[in-house]
Amino acid sequence: MEEQTDIEIILDSGVTVFVFKAVSISNPQKIEVVSGRIRDFIEANTPKAVVFDFKEVKFFSSQVLGLLLDIRDRLKSYNGQVVISAIEPKLHRVFTITNLDKIFRFFPDRENAVTALKTNID
Repeated sequence: MEEQTDIEIILDSGVTVFVFKAVSISNPQKIEVVSGRIRDFIEANTPKAVVFDFKEVKFFSSQVLGLLLDIRDRLKSYNGQVVISAIEPKLHRVFTITNLDKIFRFFPDRENAVTALKTNID
């Protein structure tokens, strides 16, 4: 069975939400395609607030961590913010082990993340 790795881009109250639409994000070529879509969107739109929604994700490769750090650095260059929502506890441990839990803020769901960021961009 072919792995589907896709991203849905939603604009919610001035906040950009990237929703991963796959249970497993591990195919390097597909991650590059998704990364390109995300980078192109950010370059064209320079969003001030971004949520990465992991609600459907059960597994991801370390390449995804690199993408998140890259996007964080891009937004940080113009005082933008990146947060993560709806990540499973076992996947959150990856952030803890790599100390990335000190760099990113986490929210239980997309709604809470959007609300928190919306108050910062108003």
